Amino acid sequence: MAWDEWEQLKAQAAEQHTARMQLNHIPPEPSVNTQGDLKVNQQDLAAVGDAAFQLHQDFSRFSDHARVASQKAAAGLKSEGYALGGALDHVASRWVDQVQSLLDATAHISNHLDYTKGAHAGDEVFITGTLSSISTLDDGFDERKAR
Repeated sequence: MAWDEWEQLKAQAAEQHTARMQLNHIPPEPSVNTQGDLKVNQQDLAAVGDAAFQLHQDFSRFSDHARVASQKAAAGLKSEGYALGGALDHVASRWVDQVQSLLDATAHISNHLDYTKGAHAGDEVFITGTLSSISTLDDGFDERKAR
């Protein structure tokens, strides 16, 4: 009897789950601007890049202290015969992997924003040069019209 009741409860749960299933988005309406309204200026990008660089520097230094202390504690516990020493050593090893992932991500963000800043500055110089060339051409056409 308990088995039948269990099967019934599972079937009810499955029915309720499928009845509540929802999509994680709705399709955009045709009249809605799909480009969004997010605007960022160079100062905002520079601030994010600086924060990523500072996080990279600080976390690199402070996480190393935690790694050294954890490994030292693990070695001490192991030498005393505690199984916890091996577990702490495993945690310290995983910590190193996770720290490296975070450091790689912050370096990538900082470097990408530095590159973007330089690329846009180069684009700005090119556009300014192109526009001033057009202005010079316009002046030449205006002189010709005046004759």
